[in-house]
Amino acid sequence: MIAYVDMFSGISGDMTLGALIDLGVPVNWIEEELSHVLRGFQLKTSIVYKHHLKAIDLIVDVSDKDNSSRNYKDIKELIKNSSLPEKVKKNSLLAFEKIARAESVIHGKDIETVHFHEIGGIDSIVDIIGSFLCVEYLGIKKVYASPVPLGSGFVTCFHGKIPVPVPATVAILKDIPVKPSDANTEIVTPTGAAIIATLASCFGRMPEMTMQKVGYGAGKRDTGSGLPNLLRIILGKEIKDQKEDKAAIQKEAIYVAETNVDDMNPEVLGFLMETLFENQALDVCYVPVQMKKNRPGIQIEVMCRKEDLDNIVHIILAQTTSIGVRCHECERFFLLREKAFVKTLFGKLQVKKITNPDNTVRFVPEYDIAKRIAKQKKIALKDVYNQILRDANPLAQSS
Repeated sequence: MIAYVDMFSGISGDMTLGALIDLGVPVNWIEEELSHVLRGFQLKTSIVYKHHLKAIDLIVDVSDKDNSSRNYKDIKELIKNSSLPEKVKKNSLLAFEKIARAESVIHGKDIETVHFHEIGGIDSIVDIIGSFLCVEYLGIKKVYASPVPLGSGFVTCFHGKIPVPVPATVAILKDIPVKPSDANTEIVTPTGAAIIATLASCFGRMPEMTMQKVGYGAGKRDTGSGLPNLLRIILGKEIKDQKEDKAAIQKEAIYVAETNVDDMNPEVLGFLMETLFENQALDVCYVPVQMKKNRPGIQIEVMCRKEDLDNIVHIILAQTTSIGVRCHECERFFLLREKAFVKTLFGKLQVKKITNPDNTVRFVPEYDIAKRIAKQKKIALKDVYNQILRDANPLAQSS
């Protein structure tokens, strides 16, 4: 079972737990499991409608007001000494560690003694541990999530008025894709950020899945957004390829950066290509184009992964005469490939091992290695290629 967490209006602890309860987790079961960790609370749920969408509004009613906050060391001991399932313990400890590290950097304090004010209360502990318990109850093995939308403005907390997203949320979401929203208040809390940063294996579009259930958890704030303040979690089964011959075909989301130039010394193009490949470009190609005023030009096209896009664009603009770069996201399909070593007439050489769609294997010579041999042996490059192919590919038939 997999889940897709659709954060179109942000995420908080109570929204997450509410959505998981809406998916079918019994409230009394959560209370019973959590009673082995801490007491002094009761879960109260009600059905609310936002933009005519039915959702669960969850309230953690705290009766033990004396335990309003704890430090990281207290919470860690609380979880470690509990009888929670091991995976729930692991995820809970990881989530609170993310919060503690964020708070320790922000406030310049030791991680063990950093004090949680808003996050150390019973309600936040219930939200975090309860969410991980629900994931186990529902049999969710993998979690995907949308990019995280962030609000704006200011909120008042224990330390006074601070900007949104609050510093702890920013720190927790490091290296996680985020995007702006039209909300003018906090829509991603540190608790919500810690839960999704711990659970989600990747952020982006919904994966290919057979949808089975959907749960909605309601937020409490008036966000000022045109969207309902809800968190949606979609539960389903991952779609596996029906045929074995598709196993070798891989898929990933990439970005393509393009620009056209007609006023640049063509000698720069060789250096540009080398520099782009040195900076993680997946592919680079130059296409002759006819530009305005019928001038001949070159279209530069570079494929890269999202995390490398900004650097690739910077290189193009810095190294060429271009004054603008077009970028778009797309998917690429490619065959499974890996390094391998084969015995040849020239000795043991590294080659590319490629798995075909029918799961047969072929070996392809590496250009730099073949070029070196051609120079050493003073023979034609094409003859080196042909010899390596003859020596290597019979092995593919038996592998």
